[in-house]
Amino acid sequence: MHILLTGGTGLIGRGLCQHWALQGHQLTVWSRSPQQVAGLCGAQVRGIGRLEELGDEQVDAVVNLAGAPIADRPWSSKRKSLLWASRIGLTEQLLSWLQARANKPRVLLSGSAVGWYGDGGERELHEDTPPVSEDFAAQLCGAWEETAQRAEAMGIRVVLVRTGLVLARDGGFLKRLLLPFKLGLGGRLGDGRQWMPWVHLADQIALIDFLLQQEQASGPYNACSPHPVRNAEFTRALGRALHRPALLPVPGLVLRVGLGELSGLLLGGQRALPVRLSEAGFSFRFTDLDTALADLLGRH
Repeated sequence: MHILLTGGTGLIGRGLCQHWALQGHQLTVWSRSPQQVAGLCGAQVRGIGRLEELGDEQVDAVVNLAGAPIADRPWSSKRKSLLWASRIGLTEQLLSWLQARANKPRVLLSGSAVGWYGDGGERELHEDTPPVSEDFAAQLCGAWEETAQRAEAMGIRVVLVRTGLVLARDGGFLKRLLLPFKLGLGGRLGDGRQWMPWVHLADQIALIDFLLQQEQASGPYNACSPHPVRNAEFTRALGRALHRPALLPVPGLVLRVGLGELSGLLLGGQRALPVRLSEAGFSFRFTDLDTALADLLGRH
């Protein structure tokens, strides 16, 4: 199968390239730095800077994961514009290219996030739960999904993956937490009651592959462990995994003053459950947070 990826050089994309290359699939990554693709994704992965480079080649599936990191810096107007363009703008380019093709792929799997729901408080959030709030992250995810769904009018099956907090050894938010926690400076955020819908990187890769292969799969899927935890529980678990205390909370006021609107992403949360994935028959390898952290951080 020929798979075209956007965001292929990111944390999840690199893992997917490795996984699919081992299965013998043909892989092409659309990137702003195509010359770096082979080094980041594997020698057998082709990098292109323009979609037109594919010509009339058959593309069987498109996996659209591109997007600037949402929590790397405060949401200034300039940053919001970049976050919007890197998701919605890029997806619109992808749709224009798909519309012009005579031979269209069978499936478009497009990224999203559990932030689609907004801050859910204590509510359990299933895929058919409407958005709870309309903060910037929810608006961003909503527009991203709506743009991708336009491919259905072209006869393309569209799958939307609402990803939680991806736990990985060599990247993502977990890597950013390691230094302060190793120094004994870790602690809960705010009151620590906000829900954290986490997922091990291995399960994230496996569920994307699963949804791509399931001909009946379409629409949104929550990509997170069946057992979300509160921030305070996550903090204690990470401290245990690193054999360090985690007793220095960060007051909510400090986060709100320092990060502005972005602080809502850290002080709010989603008690999201992977209902549709479970109904489709997908089995998570890591459902217990301590086990997941031990697998990722055992060497520490």
